[in-house]
Amino acid sequence: MASRLVLVLSDLHIPDRAIFKKLLTPGKIAQILCLGNLTSPSAYAFLRQLAPDLQLVKGDFDIPLTNTTTTTNPQQPQSQSNPTTAPEASYPIPTALSKVVTHGSLRIGFTHGDSIIPPGDPDALLIAARQMDVDVLCWGGTHRFEAYEMEGKFFVNPGSATGAACWSGDEDLTGASTTSSSRGGQEGGGEEGFEDEQDDEDPDRNTPSFVLMDVQGDVLVLYVYQLKRDKEGKESVGVEKVSFRKNAGGN
Repeated sequence: MASRLVLVLSDLHIPDRAIFKKLLTPGKIAQILCLGNLTSPSAYAFLRQLAPDLQLVKGDFDIPLTNTTTTTNPQQPQSQSNPTTAPEASYPIPTALSKVVTHGSLRIGFTHGDSIIPPGDPDALLIAARQMDVDVLCWGGTHRFEAYEMEGKFFVNPGSATGAACWSGDEDLTGASTTSSSRGGQEGGGEEGFEDEQDDEDPDRNTPSFVLMDVQGDVLVLYVYQLKRDKEGKESVGVEKVSFRKNAGGN
């Protein structure tokens, strides 16, 4: 069975920081799952060019961004001219809060995550995964990468593709993420979960990240791309890998 590459990304609040464009080549990715907050027509156009199948769900900052041009009637005096605006490019605002796609024998659900209460809570995510009847649940909103297995299901947060700051104001969010990662590894019986490493010199700086899913049958190999910065300020892209197999624990 041929494998399929699925790009998962979220929270592109700052399109000028689209630092991963050089790593993504059109024609190699079969499907893109965008987990909300695609707030730029240029980013939407790039993703449409990257893969023919672009799936969107509603985020909490989706707005109808449109590039416009202003035109005036040259026959009218300047003081009486009536400028009009014409849209050049825009993208549709998604309305679905969640979606489910199927690759191989895996059902993959995805949502932005603002409907998950408390945000990023592993028990709330497990309930959502059961309600959607999925093997893999992707969610966003926290702007921080996280992946773990719990009770036979795989949970993935791709983080923010542009490293956007998190505006939740919840100081316990980072602690909750760390707890859920270790908890998922213990209860899931699979590989221990892990999350992004924050900059020691700038703990408020989120690490830009996205993930690629290589799906073949009942096996999913997750490739995590993160822009990391060393102590001298030099940036480089790090890639890590984690695997998930459906019913690996015999459930």
